[in-house]
Amino acid sequence: MAPDVAPPASGYQRLSLWWEAVPVPLPSRPALTEDLQVDVCVVGAGFTGLWTALSLARADPSVRVAVLEREVAGFGASGRNGGWCSALFATSDAALARRHGPDAMRAMRQAMQETVDVVGAAAAAEGIDCHFTKGGTVDLVRSEAQRDRALAEVDEARALGFGDDDVRWLGPQETRELVGAAGVIGATFTPHCAALQPALLARGLADAVERRGVRIYEHTVVTGIRPSPPGSLGPAVVTTTGGAVRADVVVRATEAWTPTLPGHRRDLVPVYSLMVATEPLGANFWEAACLGSRTTFADHRHMIIYGQRTADGRIAFGGRGAPYHYGSAVRESFDAEPSVHALLRQTLTELFPDLRQARFTHAWGGPLGIPRDWHSSVGLDRSSGLAWAGGYVGDGVSTTNLAGRTLADLITGTDTPLTHLPWVGHRSPHWEPEPLRWLGVNAGLWTMKLADRSEARRGRPSRLAGAMGRLLGQ
Repeated sequence: MAPDVAPPASGYQRLSLWWEAVPVPLPSRPALTEDLQVDVCVVGAGFTGLWTALSLARADPSVRVAVLEREVAGFGASGRNGGWCSALFATSDAALARRHGPDAMRAMRQAMQETVDVVGAAAAAEGIDCHFTKGGTVDLVRSEAQRDRALAEVDEARALGFGDDDVRWLGPQETRELVGAAGVIGATFTPHCAALQPALLARGLADAVERRGVRIYEHTVVTGIRPSPPGSLGPAVVTTTGGAVRADVVVRATEAWTPTLPGHRRDLVPVYSLMVATEPLGANFWEAACLGSRTTFADHRHMIIYGQRTADGRIAFGGRGAPYHYGSAVRESFDAEPSVHALLRQTLTELFPDLRQARFTHAWGGPLGIPRDWHSSVGLDRSSGLAWAGGYVGDGVSTTNLAGRTLADLITGTDTPLTHLPWVGHRSPHWEPEPLRWLGVNAGLWTMKLADRSEARRGRPSRLAGAMGRLLGQ
């Protein structure tokens, strides 16, 4: 394997491969330096906050919207993720059906599938070239244990009423025509996913909302969110280092950074997902590896991996496995975990042995938000003036768009099918206090690692992983 080459590290371009394509200098957006009165204040200028602001501006241009961001728009997971715009939802279809009923589950699934196309259409309408290509997802099968799990997934989908247009089994030859990975004995395929360049989408959305009159205040640290007083018609208040913002509705769109807000320490846990990327690869490699339609790829192991062929001919590849940090800490130093980055390079080379001579030019990471019950949510409490969305468990590129459109309907009082989806108004329980939180989350990560090792060695599905899935309600 060729040695890594350090990417340029200038300003925010150091955050990820994706950020290197963001034009510099960045727009000069002001920090908040005075008190402000608006109709809606959005805390966080990632995908959730920007889609919410854009949806509100489209629904009612007279609504005064301000977006507050402690860094710059797209700084968090929105500019660092794997670039999968998929119909994946954090809670499984079976769990949704158990909790909310089969009709609600199907409505949620339909909304997620439609959202993939909504994102592509919205980007095109706003003139955002984010390299959106809808090629579906192939989940590779490379062991008998993975095969059992994949076929069970297809059977479950059929039992829940989903057909080949939603997920289907691929034989070895069909699989290799889409993804020329080594050791493949089959795969599952869903068409409901697009590859895109997430930082270009985030930055384009920021420009789009500003064109519609939304004010974005960057480098503005939020120190607290205070609800509207009980029984009062007074506003909710966001306090910052530069001034206070009073608003009829405050939208918390902070995802993995939520635990840094006073009173929200146990709402979500920030867990790090890391990525690597190769140099641009030649025609000989792509002839064997395929991925011509930029089909995204993963496999059926327990410890999640994910990859895509980028528009400039690289492979961007990521996965879980970095430890959870005590006290739900989020720090820049956690974005790099050398042992995990090395494992990602090894795993990708196992999938595509021709990469042994390729250079890996980028390595980065960032936190994602996980709720205690693995259930994403969106909602508005009229009595307090507080709204929220998040807990995407890493599946947020498309889910944030659905959240933004749903929040706009809730805030404007528009009764639509979106406002009746089962995640609306859901409240996840709090995570345990420390040190139980640290012990539990890291035990879960190690369980999945051990399950994959056990299956690779013994060739049978891991009982450990099954027990952990039941514990999480999946």
